[in-house]
Amino acid sequence: MEYLEFELPIKELEEQLTKCELIGKESDVDVTESCKNIEKKLLKTKTDIYKNLTAWQRVQLSRHPNRPYTLDYINYLTNGTFMELHGDRTVKDDKAMIGGLGKIGDQSFMFIGQQKGYNTKTRQYRNFGMSNPEGYRKALRLMKMAEKFGIPVITLLDTPGAYPGLEAEERGQGEAIARNILEMTRLKTPIITIVIGEGASGGAVGIGVGDRVYMMENTWYSVISPESCSSILWRSWEHKEKAADALKLTANDMKKQKLIDGIIKEPLGGAHFDREGAFKEVEKTILKAFKELKDLTPTDLVTKRMDKYIQMGEFKG
Repeated sequence: MEYLEFELPIKELEEQLTKCELIGKESDVDVTESCKNIEKKLLKTKTDIYKNLTAWQRVQLSRHPNRPYTLDYINYLTNGTFMELHGDRTVKDDKAMIGGLGKIGDQSFMFIGQQKGYNTKTRQYRNFGMSNPEGYRKALRLMKMAEKFGIPVITLLDTPGAYPGLEAEERGQGEAIARNILEMTRLKTPIITIVIGEGASGGAVGIGVGDRVYMMENTWYSVISPESCSSILWRSWEHKEKAADALKLTANDMKKQKLIDGIIKEPLGGAHFDREGAFKEVEKTILKAFKELKDLTPTDLVTKRMDKYIQMGEFKG
């Protein structure tokens, strides 16, 4: 397990606990009481640290290298039924954007999401979770397929942003994202969106228009990353903590502003500390949302979705 800077007190206590248990195993000394005391201290330290996280610390947790990614969620949720679909039928198959059909229980869903890599090789293969235009066009193709067959769509957001390279711009990155936003507002099938990691800018919004939008507890969703915001305002990344606070990008901030529908609680310490616990919470949220949406007619679904987004940003003086 890798630890972030603010998690170092937890690391020290966990190392102490490991040593204590090892002494108990390798000698006749009874260390039960000592181990229990360390466990109590560890739980208290964890609780104190994670209940008082700053916006920047939540950004750090959302990027944790041990945090589960889109395919981890899909593989758990679909229990071996996931069938990945490839290509945008124009340019190529974008490995940063994955999609396909899978079942949760007896219900089929179209899963779409950004996938990051686990090491240098897979990060390059997945382009660090940054999609090209063909990724968004593949996502749209799959959404249209889901609409045709009456299959609900689940989108999982985890990207540092859409790929900003020259070739992406040449192939119409802005148009591809804008087209997705337009088409998703009027898609005649339920869309459930969950931010599972980083929700950065248009790269996230390109698959983020949903009837129900949820954020996991230690994720962020914003028009710009704290580092980029800091570099624009202060010409330096040094003020990223201040930028993170100012951007109001945490799940709690987004809920207060009525930009999302709910927050999915994570296990103590984050999704990577108890992957199965995190997967179960996501599954519970998806099934609850689907139950609320499944009986709506396509017309009602689109009308409610449009109304929801029209009301965002309303200000009454």
